[in-house]
Amino acid sequence: MAGKEFGVLADSPERIKGRRDGEDEHQWVRDLKKNMAASGELRIFESLEDLAIDLAEYVAQLSEVFVKERGFFSIALTGGSLISLMRKLCEAPYNKTVDWTKWYVFWTDERAVGKTHVDSNYKLAKDGFLSKVSVLSSHIHSINDNLTVEEAAASYEFLIRQLVKVRIIDVSESTDCPKFDLILLEMGSDGHIASLFPHHQALKQSEEWVTFITDSPEPPPERITFSIPVINSASNIAVVAMGDDRAAAMQLVVCRNAVAPDAPLPASLISPTEGNLVWFVEREAATFLGTIAGDDQSLIEM
Repeated sequence: MAGKEFGVLADSPERIKGRRDGEDEHQWVRDLKKNMAASGELRIFESLEDLAIDLAEYVAQLSEVFVKERGFFSIALTGGSLISLMRKLCEAPYNKTVDWTKWYVFWTDERAVGKTHVDSNYKLAKDGFLSKVSVLSSHIHSINDNLTVEEAAASYEFLIRQLVKVRIIDVSESTDCPKFDLILLEMGSDGHIASLFPHHQALKQSEEWVTFITDSPEPPPERITFSIPVINSASNIAVVAMGDDRAAAMQLVVCRNAVAPDAPLPASLISPTEGNLVWFVEREAATFLGTIAGDDQSLIEM
């Protein structure tokens, strides 16, 4: 896999303020590394270009593996800046080597707007990615924009259930939820993922695969979103964090209970039941994180 992999620690008490007064620094570092292990694999990149290159290789390799194993590759996208980072998949060699005809594309969340609206996650993905590769139009499963959010959520869950029955989408043996081959997410500055926001009741949804909200703290207020159990049931979850406005949230995710035990951010709730989690973090989003080499002693200076 291209790119470098890193563990995490604070290089000074000022960089990460999670260490409690009087606490032994070495114990705090051990606790932090333990929390990071629970948070998944962390990759920190000097630039967005480096991140995009590694993300493309990561997605392409997963696509190859699942197409060989299952004959399909089910991937769920979100909106935001993530789509622009997928541009490398539209370039050589991936535009020729990836078997796009085996891709089945879904969305983790959508805004209650028309498909041509500037806020549409579908439009963002179509314009910035899907129109530039050869995914079959019949394999692109967007969320119905002609229904109420409640109806659209129910309709999308029904569609997913039908595709689970024929194993276009796999199923998790431990949760009975759909098991997407890859779910791609981006963390917001408040720690939200998909359309799951801090302190929102939707975070507690455990019965429905697809739910909806009508009071998003960010416009537009009405949205459809995967529930946490569905996200955590994926075979692979990748979360992108970029920009210095994500640094505080990234600190909370890494430190987890050591910093905010009573108010976990939505991104902190990502904990694959059977799969793998990888964080793709641009340097500015890691402002409050020092770096320490893993067993291979690879090191990136912050």
